[in-house]
Amino acid sequence: MEQLQLLASWIQKSNNIVFFGGAGTSTESGIPDFRSAAGLYQTQHNSPYPPEVMLSRSFFMSSPDIFFDFYRSKMIHPGAEPNGAHRLLAELEKSGRLKAVITQNIDGLHQIAGSRRVLELHGSIHRNHCMGCQRYYGLEEWLEQEGSVPRCEDCGGIIKPDVVLYEEALDHEVLVEAVDAIAAADLLIIGGTSLTVQPAASLVTYFRGRHTVLLNGEPTPYDDQADLIITERIGEVLGRVQGLLG
Repeated sequence: MEQLQLLASWIQKSNNIVFFGGAGTSTESGIPDFRSAAGLYQTQHNSPYPPEVMLSRSFFMSSPDIFFDFYRSKMIHPGAEPNGAHRLLAELEKSGRLKAVITQNIDGLHQIAGSRRVLELHGSIHRNHCMGCQRYYGLEEWLEQEGSVPRCEDCGGIIKPDVVLYEEALDHEVLVEAVDAIAAADLLIIGGTSLTVQPAASLVTYFRGRHTVLLNGEPTPYDDQADLIITERIGEVLGRVQGLLG
């Protein structure tokens, strides 16, 4: 409780908070990290492909049927709901204290909870484009496409999710905006990420503010730079912090 009270007091004293989050932010909403999802898929389908292969650009191009079978069955969770972490962050933004959410997740739960400035480093399942004519498809419309490989109704091109695959570069404008947000923050809250996936993890090194808070169940390479480390479940922790903030 002392740790939560300390975090609550830092939030109350801050007016430029940035949250940097990963897969652990959404696990309490029933969304597994992609390695766990791939492991389950490998077991169920006797698949020889590791997650880094199945989610690579080259595999997407060479084996789109397998890619989409994995992606549809294990990476999309349309019924998932925001948890306490998403809800508190949305409230902090609404109050003017939180200036940006930077996420490695593709599930869109921050926006569903009400966050407006969400910098999605790895894209989103909610945006899809035809690789031929660039027609846009929302998630619901994309899910309605029949066949093992979703095809554009206009030109027949493959409809690719706007998610960053292995072998693809992150969006430069999003990266620059994330760096600027972190550099300007006075409180950086890092949650649900092992801080091992690059270049995303290196963004936290741009922080020059007062306090860094790490909310993660496992140790990270940046633990020695944190002012506060909480290893409990992030949704529960931030839900309780919301109660302390009133």
